[in-house]
Amino acid sequence: MNKFGLIAAALLLAPAGISGVNAQTYPDRPIRMIVPFAPGGGTDIVSRLVAQRLADSIKQSVVVDNRAGGAGNIGTELVARANPDGYTLLVGSATILAVNPVIFKVTYNPSRDFAPITRLGSQPHLMVVHPSLPANSVREFVTLAKEKSLKLNYGSSGTGGPAHLGGELFKIVAGIDMLHIPYKGTGPAVIDLVGGQLQVGLLSLASSMPHVKTGRLRALAVTSPKRAVVAPELPTIAESGYPGFEVRSWYGLLAPVGTPKAIIDKLSAQIASVLRQPEVIARLASDGAEPGGDTPAEFAAYIKSEAERWGKVVKTAGIRAD
Repeated sequence: MNKFGLIAAALLLAPAGISGVNAQTYPDRPIRMIVPFAPGGGTDIVSRLVAQRLADSIKQSVVVDNRAGGAGNIGTELVARANPDGYTLLVGSATILAVNPVIFKVTYNPSRDFAPITRLGSQPHLMVVHPSLPANSVREFVTLAKEKSLKLNYGSSGTGGPAHLGGELFKIVAGIDMLHIPYKGTGPAVIDLVGGQLQVGLLSLASSMPHVKTGRLRALAVTSPKRAVVAPELPTIAESGYPGFEVRSWYGLLAPVGTPKAIIDKLSAQIASVLRQPEVIARLASDGAEPGGDTPAEFAAYIKSEAERWGKVVKTAGIRAD
């Protein structure tokens, strides 16, 4: 082989060799986890819990970097363009990975631009009503909603979020009509529901349960397939007459596509170990959440199934960007 052939062969082999070395020594500097939402929300809380424990496990700093804006699209697009070296990761959610690409004009494609690592956790929602509404069960609520003289409003954290899609899915399966009122975050929606400006909401368990305990809201059911450990007395919507109904907020970790498989597998194994720690399980359970820890392949399949499921709801309900 002449010298030009040797140079060409070396160039072809170099990327694989470099990737292998990086995977073996990874991580040798701080990792940045991009959370495309403002601090304080469910995605942020789970991210900081996992980041702290992961840092202890890998003996390297893991920094949570909130890049809010554009319904989560700004931070997501930042990671899609990042160097695929395992040092810039995305904490994605159901909204970002399964819904936004259907509703908004985004520059990223979840299946093309990201390598799934693992699901971090999931949390059910509660179907809650203002106490002034004379409904103590899902069936009673549906009967009220079918009265033509009664106009019901439900609120959510914004267009395309789990609370919005959950409300639209329930409208479809129950054959009722409700007006969606989008807010900029869950907090304002909860405030108006407690104040009586809204009648109903399918809000996260963590944000609504404190008000249920004080009597300012009434819980009718949970949106998970099984009853919630923190509220076992509440039936599921599925067992209330709507089999298969399920709405959950979920969060997962992804890397830019092209990140070496060895790094993806290493992160997946490390985080799965973190999510099995009793303290982490207990902290998630306090908010009614369950830990994830699935493999990259399992997480990829889950994202695909969620995108297909919610894509149908978006199309049927005619949901569009605000």
